[in-house]
Amino acid sequence: MDNITKYKILNLIHQEVIPAIGCTEPVAVALAAAKAAEVLGTQPRKIEVYLSANILKNAMGVGIPGTGMVGLPIAIALGMLIGKSAYGLEVLRDLTPEALEKGKAIVDTKCIRISLKENVDKLYIEVVAFAGNEQARIIISREHTNIVYVEKNGDVLEDRYSPCREGLKECCEAEELKLSYALVYEFATIMPIDEIRFILETGRLNKKASETSMKGSYGHMVGKTINGKTGKKYMGDTPYTHMLAMTSAACDARMDGALIPVMTNSGSGNQGIAATLPVLSFAEDITSSEEQLIRALMLSNLMVIYIKQSLGRLSALCGCVVAATGASCGITYLMGGDKAQTSYAIKNMIGNITGMICDGAKPSCSLKVASGVSTAMLSAMMAMEDKVVTPIEGIIDGDVDKSIANLTAIGSKGMESTDKLVLDIMTGKTL
Repeated sequence: MDNITKYKILNLIHQEVIPAIGCTEPVAVALAAAKAAEVLGTQPRKIEVYLSANILKNAMGVGIPGTGMVGLPIAIALGMLIGKSAYGLEVLRDLTPEALEKGKAIVDTKCIRISLKENVDKLYIEVVAFAGNEQARIIISREHTNIVYVEKNGDVLEDRYSPCREGLKECCEAEELKLSYALVYEFATIMPIDEIRFILETGRLNKKASETSMKGSYGHMVGKTINGKTGKKYMGDTPYTHMLAMTSAACDARMDGALIPVMTNSGSGNQGIAATLPVLSFAEDITSSEEQLIRALMLSNLMVIYIKQSLGRLSALCGCVVAATGASCGITYLMGGDKAQTSYAIKNMIGNITGMICDGAKPSCSLKVASGVSTAMLSAMMAMEDKVVTPIEGIIDGDVDKSIANLTAIGSKGMESTDKLVLDIMTGKTL
């Protein structure tokens, strides 16, 4: 592997594996609101928010960090009150009890209007803020922190959105390096260890979130249930249950609005958690070396980035399918698996839980994360026995990259009508 490719991959990882406080969809909306307030130079008196269906879906039922509340209005109010756009996905980290009360008062005035915007990117956030005769308009698109358009009082201050919509690639960000399974595996297993040691921070940060969850009562308490008396009675006390508990506990806390940072992957905290903690937990149980852990974490996280390159930031496919596939690679590596066996783990994952729908970010995501982690362990164990779903079965291809392409095609194209139906169901429910 040449040095330019190594540099590009390192840069890609640093872009995609970043900390966030709270679910990234409502936090990204809060980020846009914060930027709008900064552009105005004063607190907005009215805000209109236009969102893509996928953003709306993922922001409806999730806890907002430190508020004890669910949904977008409080996130938007706090974004414009105390948010700092420079914080990125940690935009709400300066939250105080006083700010929360002010935010609730803003929500009560009904000055925030939220609407669905059709025919836009799957990740699209538009905020129009008003204060007297002043007006600011902000657009975030394609990535959660990617502010592509800034306008004040009709004057365009920044526009990286319109050229991309018109297909003028030279006006947009440089095209990223396209990964492959071979490239991911080679990078994770041959890079000088000191150059990728930074990936340990993913484990440290996400494990801290899990430990915080175990001390409290968050969400559906999936992690505490697995780790508790009933869980140990019926599921045992093994490396398998340890990884289930550690991973789902972190998700419990995050989805319930705990004011704690987690390390994300490709714009999702749950993906970061599910790509990291099963690998860390298993490494601790088998007392692997630090180098083994670093390489396993890198393999898992980079595999998720690779799959998301073709799947997209948001889709109808639950992100735990992707993240758990990365984790299964990391677990297989820790078990002593080689390149071929790691590819078997990927095929076993795709042959099993492909099709799990995303019905928004919410506390019950921890159940799906637990299912993904369970499948990751089973897939790794089968791979170590050289058992693999074959090309004559379902969507699996003899080539692992083609199998991944089949998975992402189903998630990004095949399930589009599913995505629309899920949103219709979610917005039409009687609570």
